[in-house]
Amino acid sequence: MDEPTNPPSAPRSAQPTAKEKNAVQRAVTALLDELAPERVIRRAERTHLSVEQHRTPSGCVLQAAAAAVSVSWFPGAADDAALGELHVVVWRGVVSRRGSPRRPDGAAVVGELVLRPVERPADDCVWRAADGTTYDTAALAAKCLGLLAAQTEAGAARPPGAVD
Repeated sequence: MDEPTNPPSAPRSAQPTAKEKNAVQRAVTALLDELAPERVIRRAERTHLSVEQHRTPSGCVLQAAAAAVSVSWFPGAADDAALGELHVVVWRGVVSRRGSPRRPDGAAVVGELVLRPVERPADDCVWRAADGTTYDTAALAAKCLGLLAAQTEAGAARPPGAVD
């Protein structure tokens, strides 16, 4: 049987160092920059994309016509030994954003992937899922886009008005 290249490590006993926290924050920022780059304000009108990218300070939302993927970073608490968690949530429908009116049809959670930073990674894989799968920034960005594409296709296959 194949063993994962980075087996899950034992729970942390010591507080994360500032260097570890900064490295994880850089990895979070790199992932968010790849999924939803910061916008530069211009006078010209934006072109409408098939997937809208909405950035927040601690995450992003990739919104297609009837599906979305949100990525949210939850840093570890000051008294917590963990570095934090990254939550990737797949949605059916249109996600309401902060400050916008709540939509009557709303959005429903279809799936969730929770990842934790890999402690002292031996390679470029910096995120580990509960099943032991590890991802580097590019692979995790591709995974998020793949989840959105799969949910968009699943939504397109459903007849209008269908309810699960």
